[in-house]
Amino acid sequence: MNTRTASVNPGPQAAAAASVGRTSNQTSAEARPGGGLRTWAQFLGAGLVWGASFLFIAVALTGLSFTQVAWTRTVLGALTLGIVVLVARPRVAGGPVLPREPIVWLHFLVIGVVGCVVPFLLFSWAQQTVTSSLASILNATTPIMTAIIATLAFRVERLDASRWLGVLVGIAGVVVIIAPWRSELAGSLAGQLAILGATACYGVMFGYTRRFLSGRPIAATTFAFLQVGMGGAVMLLLTPVLAVGPVRLDVAIVLSLAVLGIAGTGLAYVWNIGVIRGWGPTNASTVTYVTPVVGVVLGVVILSEPLTWNEPVGALVVMAGILLAQGRVRMPRREAARA
Repeated sequence: MNTRTASVNPGPQAAAAASVGRTSNQTSAEARPGGGLRTWAQFLGAGLVWGASFLFIAVALTGLSFTQVAWTRTVLGALTLGIVVLVARPRVAGGPVLPREPIVWLHFLVIGVVGCVVPFLLFSWAQQTVTSSLASILNATTPIMTAIIATLAFRVERLDASRWLGVLVGIAGVVVIIAPWRSELAGSLAGQLAILGATACYGVMFGYTRRFLSGRPIAATTFAFLQVGMGGAVMLLLTPVLAVGPVRLDVAIVLSLAVLGIAGTGLAYVWNIGVIRGWGPTNASTVTYVTPVVGVVLGVVILSEPLTWNEPVGALVVMAGILLAQGRVRMPRREAARA
């Protein structure tokens, strides 16, 4: 397994996925975050923006179609990261700013589609019937999806019994969140499954990245730009299908789209790079626990969304599963039988 993904693939899911399967001696060096006030500010900024992104999607959907919301956030994010790369011109060991091998661009096209285009469309479509708070909770299943797919499909992870238990606990938490015993489930079930499909896409993206891209000398900011940029290029090609249609704009919708695209799909990726460099990938991955809290609070307080008991309870079960799947908490080992 190559854990360099954490240094080249920023984002809330990337940080969480990068720490799945790390051994205890790898994580011990990261036990105490450092990095100073700037790193803390970047961490909180990324957590707040990513947690609020579900609120921004909900507001944007009041004036745009779900395809227009996904198109706008991807294109704005790509433009933002493109400007950052153009100004900073990051390099690794004096190499080129952008990769020159055609196969690398093809790999980025794959993760741009699987990691941006498809999940962004699924999230926007799902939030037509699923509350922003519930969407933020279900998004926290990304590390669980990553552990399953990276292990079974790409074989870039090896999970021991304790981490497999974490996967099972996480799945149980998802069942509690969905609450199949509720009679009114039918209206939002498709949306919840769509969100789980989006987090599964993230799992595929991380497994694919570790398999084909994590060993290449690409600067972290460039990596983020190429992933989102290729997703934005696909969105632009699909403009007649995705972006054409009636639009109703007001100040709230415009601001939501701007923050969602420029900050949530652009600058927050750069902030997360700073956190990974300052704290290491394992500590940076704790943003996974911040985003659902922010999403739930904003959804309930600002949008007056209902919150049933099973959603926070299921979220806590999922978080417990993540702790096990990431190796942060382990089952006690039985002592060897004495002769």
